[in-house]
Amino acid sequence: MSSKLTSIPDSSWQVRFSSLLREHATKDAAHDLEHIRRVVTNAQRISLAEGADWLVVMPAAWLHDCVVIPKTSPDRKRASVLAAQQAIAWLVKYEWPHGKLDEISHAIEAHSFTAGIPPRTLEAQVLQDADRLDALGAVGLSRTLMLGGELQRVLYDPADPFCQTRKPNDSVFTLDHLYCKLLTLEATMQTPTGKREARQRTEFLQQFLKQLQDEIT
Repeated sequence: MSSKLTSIPDSSWQVRFSSLLREHATKDAAHDLEHIRRVVTNAQRISLAEGADWLVVMPAAWLHDCVVIPKTSPDRKRASVLAAQQAIAWLVKYEWPHGKLDEISHAIEAHSFTAGIPPRTLEAQVLQDADRLDALGAVGLSRTLMLGGELQRVLYDPADPFCQTRKPNDSVFTLDHLYCKLLTLEATMQTPTGKREARQRTEFLQQFLKQLQDEIT
């Protein structure tokens, strides 16, 4: 499949998005500007492999977390919809010249694991995969541990660290987030490229758990 990356927007737009997000930086350790940059890099790689429209994927990737709702908030499921609304408002304000606002909005809305909105387009699938890859592997593990510390959650349940006889509860135990979410992500990947990378990163998480089990039991 041929890629649509031949129509890459002027790089000044990516600088503008970066500056805009820095101005409105989130205090969420797991959704900082470096997370955004990694998702953009993932999205570009997947777009190139899958032939997605970069004029949709690029702004959606940069702005997908421009509104962040705390994980403990009852409005958490609305975060991606609110981010899509804010992203489109910014694109209109700064006169984004390439159109495709509906496609960009849908990609942002559908990227969220919590929202559960099915991606209807290839571009939405690419962004969803790009974001979920950043929740896997060494980066995903690091983000999980950072957020657990920020929320002052204990690392694991001493009685059953690996959820062998209990239901995981990541509102109490940081390690449980792997069982609640991270280890389920591989099965949700949409594109062949995303699936391959998710398998590799999931294997890393499984190796980590095996090493941790060897050390604490």
